[in-house]
Amino acid sequence: MPKGVFKVPPIANEPVLTYAPGTRERTELKKQLEAFRAVELDIPMFIGGEEIRTGKKVSIHPPHELKHCLGHYHQGDESHVHQAIDAALMARPRWAEMSWEHRASIFLKAADLISGPYRQKINAATMLGQSKSVFQAEIDSACELADFLRFNVKYMAQIYEDQPTSSKNIWNRVEYRPLEGFVFALTPFNFTSIAGNLPSAPAMMGNVVIWKPSKTAIYSANIIMQIFREAGVPEGVINLVFASGPIVAREVFSHPEFAGFHFTGSTEVFQSIWKTIGENIHRYKSYPRIVGETGGKDFIIAHKSCDAKAVATAITRGAFEYQGQKCSAVSRAYMPDSRWEEIKAEVLRQLSEVKMGPPEDFSNFVNAVIDEASFDKLEAAIKEADNHPEAKIIAGGSCDKSVGYYIEPTIILTTNPQYRTMQEELFGPVLTVYVYDDLKFDETLDILDKTSIYGLTGAVFAKDRYIIEKVTKRLVNAAGNFYINDKPTGAVVGQQPFGGARGSGTNDKAGSLFNMIRWVSPRTIKENFIPPTDFKYPYMEKE
Repeated sequence: MPKGVFKVPPIANEPVLTYAPGTRERTELKKQLEAFRAVELDIPMFIGGEEIRTGKKVSIHPPHELKHCLGHYHQGDESHVHQAIDAALMARPRWAEMSWEHRASIFLKAADLISGPYRQKINAATMLGQSKSVFQAEIDSACELADFLRFNVKYMAQIYEDQPTSSKNIWNRVEYRPLEGFVFALTPFNFTSIAGNLPSAPAMMGNVVIWKPSKTAIYSANIIMQIFREAGVPEGVINLVFASGPIVAREVFSHPEFAGFHFTGSTEVFQSIWKTIGENIHRYKSYPRIVGETGGKDFIIAHKSCDAKAVATAITRGAFEYQGQKCSAVSRAYMPDSRWEEIKAEVLRQLSEVKMGPPEDFSNFVNAVIDEASFDKLEAAIKEADNHPEAKIIAGGSCDKSVGYYIEPTIILTTNPQYRTMQEELFGPVLTVYVYDDLKFDETLDILDKTSIYGLTGAVFAKDRYIIEKVTKRLVNAAGNFYINDKPTGAVVGQQPFGGARGSGTNDKAGSLFNMIRWVSPRTIKENFIPPTDFKYPYMEKE
């Protein structure tokens, strides 16, 4: 793209609304929550611009209120996956040829719809369907999703603007083509923004997409799809299917036009899919792009020079906001013996003020975990710790699924830095703490670095700048997003591109140019204005 041809509108992060008592947004959100609760939605798949209803309905219930039915979605089968692939490939030629400015306009409009007329719809759907507090829903489904769409347009413009140099009589240029085929987006339950970004980022770059959301986030995915349609995403460009994972995988990963995979979810699923792609590599027209953000066993390490209250607050927020169901949530902490009692006292004081219950009650800090499988896994880990000689529960530990899937914020104190919950991702409101000898700080850094397979997020708390520098360098591969005197959650698009390496994914940094460039296949074009007409070079002339 020649410079100056098109200017992207000024891009800034979407302001976070407070929802404080008496505010307009609070009143509007409560009305929307009531409206959603009053109607059972009938949610179709969207394939090739058509609403597809199969009659095989699956009910949707809030994780915090199992007796209430929010609606039903229509489950598909392999025929619908075939239909979605065919619709995508049919839409591909016109979409790939569309001027990038017009693709940008569609998604900039979607961002304005999210931050404007759809704001409370997407927030309310996230709160009810995924049991998120009002603040967690606001920063995710409204602000971050709008940020993804706006900043991705900025990154797209930067990519197209990056052109090679040219010499005399030669014009060199690079054409950034969409991938040849279709992209499959498999999205998680925990962030509505990720559910919107994974299909839209490849689509923005001219690709067509098959999108399968988590079955526990279909309620909000339906709103996202409504927004995309109203914004003007053409028929067949993004196709939303609700078939089971194995069925979709079988059809998608065996198709010769499969060109890319955009994923957020568990490490086990990602590795299994990567293996399947490898086994089918001979089938594909091109080598598929594989972009995935997976699990984390995220850490805080505090030095004796730390601010105890800052550490405690980072633990409370970092470990227990959204019930610890963030890829970046703190789940292991290394505390200095000389400061532990002070830090512990402050954490326990804060937890004594934490309320747990449904997100419709805005005074609740903690809500329910996503489903029964998650609840059972967490409860088993807590019970095991309660009876283990190397572990002791010092906060929380209560589990109750009589009304909803409620797990009390739980802290396990262990004497073994290799204890199971220091290594394995639980994805819930469970933090394990290991208290180390102040004199063994360097040794503890080594233990931290080698304990987990993951490398997503982590934080150091210290006032000593030599220590901060030491930890930053020593743990260079332990976290793709590293924080100094701050909790390791809450990455902001345009400010902290997100992603980790090791067992945590491909580190292609969602919300950055690095992610967007994965969805194009560059073609170099050289034009010679005055081509040679004689094969001989000057050195060949006679003396």
